[in-house]
Amino acid sequence: SSLRLMALSKALEEAGCFAVVVECIPEVLAKKITMQMQIPTIGIGSGNETDGQVLVLQDLLGCQKDFQPKFVRHFANLHDTILEAVNSYHTTVVHKEFPAKQEVYQ
Repeated sequence: SSLRLMALSKALEEAGCFAVVVECIPEVLAKKITMQMQIPTIGIGSGNETDGQVLVLQDLLGCQKDFQPKFVRHFANLHDTILEAVNSYHTTVVHKEFPAKQEVYQ
């Protein structure tokens, strides 16, 4: 299957792709694919031997504290802050406190 992924990656490059995403494959395979390519490889959970990395912003910010696949690192813990903000927004809308006069075009 490793040889097949290497061949498929090369075929994508030859077909005109500008980059290839390698997701959740062994680091050694990601490195081999990267070394054979003339176009960038972008890794998701495939080690740091690719040309770039992707991490979903919500995962990076820790928006879902219980969602953490192996390849995710929370660089912040915003879950509670976001939950508080959304609940506050909801309450102000329900009580017709938002939008206030200064937030409306007259």
